[in-house]
Amino acid sequence: MRIGYVNMKEVLDNAPQVIAGREKLDQEFRPRNDAIELEEARVDLLEQRLARGDLTPGDQAGLEREIREARRSINRQREDLRDELSFRRTEEVQSLEDQINIAVQEIAQRYGYDLVLSSPVVYASPTLDITDLILDQLQVEFDADELERALP
Repeated sequence: MRIGYVNMKEVLDNAPQVIAGREKLDQEFRPRNDAIELEEARVDLLEQRLARGDLTPGDQAGLEREIREARRSINRQREDLRDELSFRRTEEVQSLEDQINIAVQEIAQRYGYDLVLSSPVVYASPTLDITDLILDQLQVEFDADELERALP
């Protein structure tokens, strides 16, 4: 009986499809993150203005209120962004599960494996590890997909 082991964490960290998905998500969410960072910089400037202590009591109270509201808004936006990004990452990984499973099945059949286990497992000898074969197969599939997209 021939047994193989796949380190799924390594596959999910290094598969070209996952890396491309991360880049896609970065492009999708970068503008919102940049806007939040810009708002944080604006609030930092307001806090510096407040720290100078040269405001009238009325202006100081108004500025403190504006800073508080802006911080709350920033925190809400950050949390919303984090939740949405987490949801989208999960979506991306789930969309790749079938492709990863097919790659594992192809490698298992090609190399005559009777059983392939994936992490987490209590222990797997390094001699059973076929993770690199899976990553190579996923790279071949990714390259083929990229070639197909490039054709008119």
